[in-house]
Amino acid sequence: MESRMENPAMVVPGAMDALQQLGAAAQTSGVPATTLYLVEMRASQINGCSVCLDMHSREMRAADEPDERIFMVSAWREAPYYTDAERAALALTEAATRLSDRADPVPDEIWDEAARHYDERGLAALILMIATTNVFNRLNVTTRQVAGTWG
Repeated sequence: MESRMENPAMVVPGAMDALQQLGAAAQTSGVPATTLYLVEMRASQINGCSVCLDMHSREMRAADEPDERIFMVSAWREAPYYTDAERAALALTEAATRLSDRADPVPDEIWDEAARHYDERGLAALILMIATTNVFNRLNVTTRQVAGTWG
């Protein structure tokens, strides 16, 4: 497999720095890092981004997350390895990633459950992380970036 071009965020000066700063800002919200990794993994699974899945699964391993929590993200509803707060974040991730899949993309029940577990700053961080991950996914998938080739 070969990429179509260098990642666009690496081609346009300042783009990668801006995206990384947005992700870093989301990490200062008090939402646990492992929850943010789960969000990144689930969005990347939905979007088929092997680069991001590779990177975020490695981050979860480095954070000493058990294999079950890494391997079962796509089946989070049926797997017993996630907290209610993580489940709310994963549901929000799916809804915000699949905006065109339903008439009401982020229904009140998904929003309300997330708001039950996260304050405004936490919700903002989740939304920013979901959006940032979706941007990276779209850049990587469109240009066919190859997993394992990034530093």
